Amino acid sequence: MMTFKDRYLAGEIEFEAIDDYVEEWNGSDDPRTLAGFLGLNEEEEDIWIEESDEALQALLDSKK
Repeated sequence: MMTFKDRYLAGEIEFEAIDDYVEEWNGSDDPRTLAGFLGLNEEEEDIWIEESDEALQALLDSKK
C-alpha cells in the first residue's frame, strides 16, 4: 500500500490529505508509528513535529 508520502510525491494527492491519513491511523489497529504509517523518515518526522505542516510540505516538495 502506498503511503501518504508516496502518493504526495507522485502528485496523486494534495498535502492537506495528511489530515485524513492521521485520522485513519488514529482509528486503526495499525502497529506502525504515525510517521511509519505516513511514510516519513526521521528527519521529516522531526521537522513536522518541531516546526510545522508547512515546513514538512516544503521539505517534501524539495524531493519532487
